[in-house]
Amino acid sequence: MSRRFAQSVKLIVLIIGAFVMMFPFVWMLATSLKTLPESVAIPPILLPDTPQWSNYAEALRTAPFGLYFRNSILVAGLGTLLTLILTVLAAYAFTIYEFRSKTVFFFLCLATMMVPSELLIIQNFITISRLHWVNTFQGMIVPTLASGFYIYMMREYFMQVPSVLYRAAKVDGCGDLRYLLRVMIPMNKNAIATIGILTFISQWNSFIWPLMVSKDDAHRVMAIGLLHFRDAVRSQVNLQMAGATIVLLPMLLFYLAFHKQIIEGVSRGGIKG
Repeated sequence: MSRRFAQSVKLIVLIIGAFVMMFPFVWMLATSLKTLPESVAIPPILLPDTPQWSNYAEALRTAPFGLYFRNSILVAGLGTLLTLILTVLAAYAFTIYEFRSKTVFFFLCLATMMVPSELLIIQNFITISRLHWVNTFQGMIVPTLASGFYIYMMREYFMQVPSVLYRAAKVDGCGDLRYLLRVMIPMNKNAIATIGILTFISQWNSFIWPLMVSKDDAHRVMAIGLLHFRDAVRSQVNLQMAGATIVLLPMLLFYLAFHKQIIEGVSRGGIKG
C-alpha cells in the first residue's frame, strides 16, 4: 500500500512539474493568437475568442524572419560541422599518436572547461576586431568552435576501440586518415551524432556573442532578430508572442526529431555553455 501511495505522489509531482514547465509555452502560443485588448486584459484571458492568425503575417511583415532563419541555419550548421571536424581530429590525435607533452596538452584542453565563456568575450571581441571580422559570419562562428568537453568525450569513445585494430590496419598498409574515416568514425557515429546535435542546439540558442558581433539584419540570427522585433512592435504583446513562436518553432521541431539523442547526450554529462 505504501509503495502504491509513493508512486501516486511521484506521479502527481511529475504532472505538476510538467504543467509548470509547459504553461509558459502554452501561454505564449495562446497570446500569439489574441487581439491586442485580449493580450493585455485584466484579469488575464487564457484563450482567444477568435484565433488571430493574421498576427503571424503581421510579424513576418514587420521583421525579416526568413533572413534571420537563413542566418541561424548558416551559423549553427557551419559551426556544428567545423566543431565536429576539430573535435574528431583532436580526439583522434590524443588517442592514437604519441608525442612530446601529450599529457600536458590534454590537461590544458581539459582546463578550458573550467573557464566560464563569459570571461573570454572581451578578449575574443578584441581579436575579431583586429581581424576586421565584426559584423561577419566568421566572427560569430570561429571563436565558438573549440570545446574541451567534446574533445574529452570523443576521446573516451575512441579509447574504447581496441588498439589492435590500428596496428592491424597499419600492417595492411592503411593510412591514418583512411583508418579514421573507415574505422573510428563508423564505430563511433552515435557519439558523433550526439555531439553534433548538442552543438547545433548550443549554436542556435547563442545570444550574447551574436548580439555583440552582428550590427545589421544581414548578419543577425533568430534570437537577435527577435530582440529587435520586440523593440519595433513595442507594446503589442500579441505580436511579440507571435514573433517568439516563430523563433521557437524550428528548434521545437528539431527537438521532436532528435529528442532521443538529445536526452542520451545530456545524460552522458550535460552541456558546457
